[in-house]
Amino acid sequence: MGKALEGIRILDMTHVQSGPTCTQILAWFGADVIKIERPGVGDPTRGQLRDIPDVDSLYFTMLNANKRSVTLNPKTEAGNKIFAKLIAECDVMVENFAPGAIDRMGFPWEKIQEINPRMIYASVKGFGPGPYANCKVYENVAQCTGGAASTTGEIDRVPMVTGAQIGDTGTGIHLVAGILAALLHREKSGRGQRVECAMQDAVLNLCRVKLRDQQRLAHGPLTEYPQYPNGEFGDAVPRAGNASGGGHPGWIVKCKGWETDPDSYIYMITQVASFPALAKVIGHEDWLDDPDWNTPEARVPKLDLVFAEIEKWTMTKDKMEIMDILNPLSVPCGPILSMKELANEESLRQTGTVVEVDHPERGKYLTVGNPIKLSDSPSDVQRSPLLGEHTEEVLKTIVGLDDKEIAAARQQGAI
Repeated sequence: MGKALEGIRILDMTHVQSGPTCTQILAWFGADVIKIERPGVGDPTRGQLRDIPDVDSLYFTMLNANKRSVTLNPKTEAGNKIFAKLIAECDVMVENFAPGAIDRMGFPWEKIQEINPRMIYASVKGFGPGPYANCKVYENVAQCTGGAASTTGEIDRVPMVTGAQIGDTGTGIHLVAGILAALLHREKSGRGQRVECAMQDAVLNLCRVKLRDQQRLAHGPLTEYPQYPNGEFGDAVPRAGNASGGGHPGWIVKCKGWETDPDSYIYMITQVASFPALAKVIGHEDWLDDPDWNTPEARVPKLDLVFAEIEKWTMTKDKMEIMDILNPLSVPCGPILSMKELANEESLRQTGTVVEVDHPERGKYLTVGNPIKLSDSPSDVQRSPLLGEHTEEVLKTIVGLDDKEIAAARQQGAI
């Protein structure tokens, strides 16, 4: 059965995380992704955070599955010609360099269009047009400038970034959507186009409910936040700890073993429809006939007491036991799962969300699989390429060079 993007060729000029996330998803969908790397050096993540000396790091291997690696220096005469030929033969070019880097290589958008009018040129940037357009951006900078950090953290404490890579990986996934839209549009127009995704924009998109709340704040306090009704609101959306941020109050409570296990917690939501069942389970059936407790309006001023009573019950059971008890009662809850637990979760292996891959130098390692499942176009995960592993293969089959021309390019330092 064919892959969804079979026949699409990607010129991958990306590095580190945001761009490689995008091109890896395209590769999982079946695109031929040709990763261009600096001769002798490669993507900087090959050497970052190594756990085994002189072997590609997990940082690199987990972001570059299913790709081919070609070493190329487009600033050399031979490299410039090879790069131009690759532009002519590819459908999409993806890059996440600083603004203007591809232009300085001698390939502004206008020249790319001349070489290949069907080329889609996709870029990850830190910011869109404006005062910060040329500023450097990293994961945590994007989280801070996109609104995530200001709304994350304990009440009245410092802003916090999240462990989820919403700046880098989040932007890469957004860029995938733009590329697929541009490919579909090309079927109608016959022409390629520019696709740009700024990390600040992507983080803000993921924080849209907080922008919603900023506008609601102008009309009164945010009743689902812990600050209501006993605290104070300023003129900006506040940090709210582990509050659910939705119409049903939620919080993280301790489970049995929390004293020694940092992840022995569970998230509980006191949904209106399932509250009677929850009250009975925790031994508070008396709440259901008490007007001080039996309506959401009555409970809101004392949610801290509600969750304290819930926690007295959850501390007597482990988090998985709680799941077994509450799920049949339709009480929304979720255990805090550690990376160790997720790595060992058999159901994630069976769905291909966690995959074991064999690497010729590293040996076996775990990586994430494609989180997007297609019924007729299943994904598989292949190991990341060694540096320059496919250089000669690509130069012969796509660029059309012979052995003599490849040797000359190598002598010039182009590959």
